[in-house]
Amino acid sequence: MVTRRPPAPRAATRARPGWSAHDPLRRLLLAILAIGMIGLAAELVLLEHTEERVQFVPFAALGLGLISTVLVAVRPGRGTLRWFAGVMAACVLAGLLGLVMHYRGNVEFELEMHPELDGLALFWEAMRGATPALAPGALSQLGLLGLAVIYRHPLLRRPAREPSEEVRS
Repeated sequence: MVTRRPPAPRAATRARPGWSAHDPLRRLLLAILAIGMIGLAAELVLLEHTEERVQFVPFAALGLGLISTVLVAVRPGRGTLRWFAGVMAACVLAGLLGLVMHYRGNVEFELEMHPELDGLALFWEAMRGATPALAPGALSQLGLLGLAVIYRHPLLRRPAREPSEEVRS
């Protein structure tokens, strides 16, 4: 009598170290992240977002983000994933900083144009002002997407503790 071994699951035969059963979803999210970063960088170039030093912050965040995204796709490892998480958190923070800076710049501009504005009227005009007040939120969204890619990633799980030889009562 010949016994047959059950076939190995398809995912296990092609799996790379560090990737889980959610491979396709993680890869898709990484691709969307890379496309978003390239698109946002192109948008900033087209808008000539280079007049002041601080305007290079999103370029730095996007550059580091794209490099770390490629590294995670090519060589997922615990250290790479932790660095990626740090870069994605920095993208979130840079986007939030941009939101504040765009809003403050718009308030300043609106007050120069219309010094009588205050309260809700000033807020409304600043939100619709010369610089897009919510545009930097796109960088924060990309950072959050990156953090979603590594959420509960198997390489970031802590190893289970071994039971202690001493039992305390």
